[in-house]
Amino acid sequence: MAIVIFIWGYNFLKGRDLFRNETVFYARYHKVSGLTNSNPVLIHGMQVGQVRKISFTPDHSGDLMVEVVLTKKFPIPKDSKARIINATLLGDKSIDLTLGNSKVLAQSGDTLEGTVEVTLKEEVNSALAPMKARAETILSNVDSLVASISTLFNKDATKKINTSFKDIQQTFHNLNTASNNLNKMIQDNNLRISHTIANMDSVSMTFNSKRDDIGQIVGNLKNISDSLSKADLIQTIAQTKNTIEQVNLLLVKVNKGQGSLGALMTNDSLFRELNKSSIQLNKLLKDIRENPHRYLKFSFF
Repeated sequence: MAIVIFIWGYNFLKGRDLFRNETVFYARYHKVSGLTNSNPVLIHGMQVGQVRKISFTPDHSGDLMVEVVLTKKFPIPKDSKARIINATLLGDKSIDLTLGNSKVLAQSGDTLEGTVEVTLKEEVNSALAPMKARAETILSNVDSLVASISTLFNKDATKKINTSFKDIQQTFHNLNTASNNLNKMIQDNNLRISHTIANMDSVSMTFNSKRDDIGQIVGNLKNISDSLSKADLIQTIAQTKNTIEQVNLLLVKVNKGQGSLGALMTNDSLFRELNKSSIQLNKLLKDIRENPHRYLKFSFF
């Protein structure tokens, strides 16, 4: 009896009751986040079992296999999830079985999908991460500002700033001088500007008074444009082109010596003969003028 009681007590302390029917499930996790043996297993907040064993998976992936023992009979759908949750604010863990919708029930020895609830620390870190990044950016900007101020107040920078202020002062002085010169120039040429504006008014009035004449001129130009558009310019241009082509053909024939004009232009002998005939004709006319009796006979009755 002592041995029996010892064996029963040892298994009871390890979360195993030899006198109850147990249903064993397994859940696989990448990390168990502080889950230990004998942590409770809950369904809707009610304890229905406990964690019996936590061990590494045999595939050497580093994942952990948790053995869960249910001491109370309850149908567990096959797609249920075993989620590790925070049981208390002090960090105590438990497994909450989230029941699925499958009509197929999980059998003892099946492996359920394991999930882990976000811890308070992780939630705080997630909330503080943007603030931390922003604080680091602000500190970096402050460091840059301090470095810029330190650079600004050294001797060389102060000297450069004084020089820059002097240059700015000189620039404003030059602008003031230019403004005064411009005002003086406007005052000196005020009369001319007034005359120019008056002349422009006069021209505008002249255009206004001659508006009808200008309209008539524009109308005449329009009539001329209409007449030109109605004229048979294409035929005239074609005829002109034909005439130019004929003149070019005639000039080509003349250059080649064709025709009388071409022979006269290109043949020197014909020109010499004509010149010779002209000289002889001049001699004949001179002889007739000097000795008309040779050629004219007079008779008296």
